[in-house]
Amino acid sequence: MHATLPLLQETDFPTIKRARLDTLQVNLGYLCNQQCLHCHVNAGPNRKEIMQRDTVDQILKFIEKSKISTLDLTGGAPELNPQFRYLVKQARQMGCTVIDRCNLTVLNEPGQETLAEFLAENGVEIIASLPCYLEENVDAQRGKGVFDSSIKALQTLNDLGYGKAERGRMLNLVYNPQGPSLPPPQCGLENDYRKLLKDNYNIDFNSLFTITNMPIKRFGSTLVSKGQFSDYMDLLKQNSSHDNLSSVMCRNLISIDWQGYLYDCDFNQMLDLPLLVNDKARVHISKLDSEQLTGNDIQVADHCYACIAGQGSSCGGALSE
Repeated sequence: MHATLPLLQETDFPTIKRARLDTLQVNLGYLCNQQCLHCHVNAGPNRKEIMQRDTVDQILKFIEKSKISTLDLTGGAPELNPQFRYLVKQARQMGCTVIDRCNLTVLNEPGQETLAEFLAENGVEIIASLPCYLEENVDAQRGKGVFDSSIKALQTLNDLGYGKAERGRMLNLVYNPQGPSLPPPQCGLENDYRKLLKDNYNIDFNSLFTITNMPIKRFGSTLVSKGQFSDYMDLLKQNSSHDNLSSVMCRNLISIDWQGYLYDCDFNQMLDLPLLVNDKARVHISKLDSEQLTGNDIQVADHCYACIAGQGSSCGGALSE
């Protein structure tokens, strides 16, 4: 695999200062039941990195001490971590909003037969990856049979009240481009998703999030192999909007890796660009005081242009219309 960090470090991306922390995005490990072409984590079935119980407890202690309002769980497939349900229950008891970044097919895995019901019973918000509404595109990007399995999972979630405005169980979908291009306008694409999924599969959801592919890890390496890396970076820079800087997710969020170490975002985590506190790198969640973060510089490199290009891109989709 081609390393992309050396191609990204020399940057003219503007300085960003951290605002007040309200969200922890926790990567519970790189184990996944899928192996997608666009994956910036390089997750897959053979990854062994998994967060352990003691680190989970340190995170819960920090949530309680720092009055964190949102816990955003990601992976890999976060649900495959044996500590997933424990963490969700404890965080919900503290009044924390919990988001599960779900690849959908994990709901159909052996041993996960009660997962959908667990998520519903605990009021977990679901952000589910469905990179297209066409079977051939999804299977090309994520593997044969993934589309059918995803549709089955969405129908199960709908049966539990997810995606239904009157039930209050949030189900948001995520779109990623198939290759080195920017996502189309989020609003128009959401309308297309809504119509086609409803007409063809009777599926409802709340919102669609469009997310720009990051030029790192598996996707970045593919760009290098195909000689497309420089062109893609030019596309991101030429379409960048500094108006999006005030809304980028890293201003109010920190990312925690499976060992409990801190990063400004999940993408920096994958590039091993650690969060800096008082000029000290490799800070662990057990040693963090949230008051140390406000006003600090966020580590940036050229990949950050993916977050401000076009409509902008964050874990919650487009930043502007």
